[in-house]
Amino acid sequence: MSIYVRSLEPEDKARWAVLWQGYLTFYETELSDEQTELTWQRLLSPNYNSYALVAEIEDEIVGITHYSFQTSTWAETGYCYLEDLFTDPAYRGKGVGRSLIESVREVAVANKCSRLYWNTDETNTTARALYDRFTAVSPKRQYRIKL
Repeated sequence: MSIYVRSLEPEDKARWAVLWQGYLTFYETELSDEQTELTWQRLLSPNYNSYALVAEIEDEIVGITHYSFQTSTWAETGYCYLEDLFTDPAYRGKGVGRSLIESVREVAVANKCSRLYWNTDETNTTARALYDRFTAVSPKRQYRIKL
């Protein structure tokens, strides 16, 4: 089973929407249709700092990831933030998530980023088993102020 990773295209919207909703459901989150549409438009806009890759198996999109770039006061070059990663449950454990992370890593290297990073919930043991194969957990804690 070969996994092909590529950039998101406009014709991917229907399948992306299914996977996006799966991701939101997994995190017990609801977003308005307007926010989902705004996210979609941002991912395709050359003027917005949000990007997406899809993973395909036999011409079916089975995984998505979203990422962006940020500057840093601590590094000469910036960072790449992998914001969202979701694999169709029927394809988990087949290398889809790993392929998406590796592809974002390649993008980060090509853009001369000094760090690729992401977050997940402590309780997301399935994803953490994959992520722990890439690197050690950061000693940082994330704090949030809702605005």
